[in-house]
Amino acid sequence: MRFDVNRLNERLARPGIASIALVALIACAGGAHLPVAPVGGEQSVGAGAATDAEQVDQTLLYRLGSGDKLRVIVFGEEDLSGEFEVDGTGIVSLPLIDLIAAQGMTLRSFEETVEKRLRDGYLKDPRVSAEVLNYRPFYIIGEVEEGGEYPFINGMSVLNAVALAGGYTYRGNTNKAFITRRGQESEFAAMPETRVYPGDVIRVPERFF
Repeated sequence: MRFDVNRLNERLARPGIASIALVALIACAGGAHLPVAPVGGEQSVGAGAATDAEQVDQTLLYRLGSGDKLRVIVFGEEDLSGEFEVDGTGIVSLPLIDLIAAQGMTLRSFEETVEKRLRDGYLKDPRVSAEVLNYRPFYIIGEVEEGGEYPFINGMSVLNAVALAGGYTYRGNTNKAFITRRGQESEFAAMPETRVYPGDVIRVPERFF
């Protein structure tokens, strides 16, 4: 499902969802920088729920992935600078040096790789800066009204994600959610402090009556 602004406006007009989503989106928009995203998936927590502190311990550096849009600046070289996207295979195509396998790289590693390639027969002392303009989307499935793909917003939490997806169904478990991150699914408490990151797949389970 691709994000549709009109559909989001309709959702925000629904009683109960409007206040939750509005507060959530205002809070998200206030963040100047993306909280660093996970290097690896969390370990299974069994019957318990992972805390936000446990997430932070494993989110030291953001890793690039398919769908991320980058701004790359090669200082003093306007023709080599611009906006580029990590494609479905994890590749970024840049002027002069062609293809960079960016999947899984940190921004610093990406910058160093580009500098090295430019230094190899092109520029004497290249200086490169890269930033993420648009992060890859996240996904939400299970017991929500409208599951699917949604654009990531800085500071996104599980509750924000549920609000964007139209809220819980009557069967939805409002206490917990399962998040798949880098191939590992873990259980988390459904709290404002539980962060969502680009590429996450959130699964809202059914509650037991």
